[in-house]
Amino acid sequence: MAIDFQELRELLAAIATTDITELTLKSADFELTVRQNGPLISSAPALAVSPVLPSTSPAAVPTVPPPPDLDAVVTPTTSPPPVDKKSIEIKSPMVGTYYRSPAPDEPPFVEVGDRIRIGQTVCIIEAMKLMNEIEAEIAGSIVEIMVQNGQPVEYGQILMRINPD
Repeated sequence: MAIDFQELRELLAAIATTDITELTLKSADFELTVRQNGPLISSAPALAVSPVLPSTSPAAVPTVPPPPDLDAVVTPTTSPPPVDKKSIEIKSPMVGTYYRSPAPDEPPFVEVGDRIRIGQTVCIIEAMKLMNEIEAEIAGSIVEIMVQNGQPVEYGQILMRINPD
């Protein structure tokens, strides 16, 4: 079984959003154990990755440094638009692909200016072939949509801004 870096990042992000404390993947070529240390207190998940490779002595097993901070986001060189102090940001809870509508031929969940209610689906984030509906946690009106349809998003990336009621 071959796994590339992007698949590993998506797996780690998906695990970080669950109560899973340990996961082991085994194949003929490698064994990968992922442990989530304790409850999540900060906004970034604490994960440890330790591959176990075939070896004759325990000292020969290399360790891999932990994954990069999932909160680290490349800062754009242009200044962001001014933010209304009362607006609330909806952030991506995972790494994945952002979709504005439930299907390509259907209208978007929300548009700028739309009023939304608590629990209303505002977008979908696809992660590891799973469609995750993102619901509004507050009622208000959509002020700005920060992401284009089909664009990859990072954990914690701002998806849209809402002026609360």
